[in-house]
Amino acid sequence: MPHESSPRHRPGAGLSRVTGLIFAAAAGLSVANIYAAQPLLDAMARDFGIPPAAIGLVVTLTQLGYGLGLIVLVPLGDLVDRRRLIVGQGVLSVVALAAVATARTEGMLFAGMAAVGLLAVVVQVLVSFAAALATPAERGRAVGMVTSGVVIGILGARSVAGLLADLGGWRAVYLASAALTLAMAGLLWRVLPRNLPPASTDNYAAALRSIPVLFLTDRVLLVRGVLALLIFAAFSAFWTALVLPLSAEPFGYSHSRIGLFGLVGMAGAVAATGAGRLADRGLAQWTTGAALTLLVASWGLIALLPVSLPGLLVGVVTLDLAVQAVHVSNQSIILDRHPQARSRLVGGYMAFYSLGSALGAIAATMAYAHAGWAGVSTLGAAISAAAWLTWGFTRRSPAPPGRA
Repeated sequence: MPHESSPRHRPGAGLSRVTGLIFAAAAGLSVANIYAAQPLLDAMARDFGIPPAAIGLVVTLTQLGYGLGLIVLVPLGDLVDRRRLIVGQGVLSVVALAAVATARTEGMLFAGMAAVGLLAVVVQVLVSFAAALATPAERGRAVGMVTSGVVIGILGARSVAGLLADLGGWRAVYLASAALTLAMAGLLWRVLPRNLPPASTDNYAAALRSIPVLFLTDRVLLVRGVLALLIFAAFSAFWTALVLPLSAEPFGYSHSRIGLFGLVGMAGAVAATGAGRLADRGLAQWTTGAALTLLVASWGLIALLPVSLPGLLVGVVTLDLAVQAVHVSNQSIILDRHPQARSRLVGGYMAFYSLGSALGAIAATMAYAHAGWAGVSTLGAAISAAAWLTWGFTRRSPAPPGRA
């Protein structure tokens, strides 16, 4: 594709709505590759003869790859041409997805899934690039738009993967994703601005060392990281444990039917852009507090299962809306703190996210084993209350540098 096909970016021009939507679609597609495997595990296990207890390695290795990518790949967004980095990761993702789709041994499957997770961190480079292109007055809206794509990718991946697998087998899911990712890489090569200078002159080693330093020396960053850990622990606790009561009596739902609950949760994606607009108006702290209040309240509705399925559905929408509103507010705040280190800030922030998701999943399954759905609801409410208290005690954190 000719080099001249990509437009030059005019300083101060901001991020157009069309480009923002392309960013959102690319982010959603990338993150969907991480979660698409969950409804396919049974089919993969049968295909390779892997014991059910071991097939969970597919998810584990994908998440480990993602966590490694946050550390080793995302900081590159501050140091090199983001356009080349994003497109390069897209092309390599096509290779990884094709390897999974054509895997003939479990070793190749596991290696391919780890590579898929590693390269999916292009999502975070897209978030920081969108923030860099946007004007200060529209930065929250831009981050919210891209985050909407991420939410749709996470919650829609299970349903779409299940449908494609029913039509053509689990390998068809990864072949389709490889084709879409290749097309998206070509589109991004055309629309992403070129010849933008790197945000920082640091070398790679210095960039890696600076990540913990930034979070330990800037109280606002640390607080927002802790909030991310807590809200995504609550989010993960709900979505990990939900399959347990719904697949048992009196419901006995199939995995495909349970996957449809993710579509209900997409309502949270609508909140993402709204929270970004409020952040642009200087209301990020207020938005955080209101959303955390909703998050605590959502567990009262979620606890109604199995007495009231409609109550659960309202709780799902409320929980997802609250989590995404806090998530967008968090990113809007941290991306204003140190403009020269936006990719590193996103990578460090998402490390809190990943840790919270892992802890929430483990805690939820243990809570369900000991106290059923009431135990999961109590756990989620307690984690959410801890997030609300963290915000309450730290909301007067010092603002400079940047806005808070």
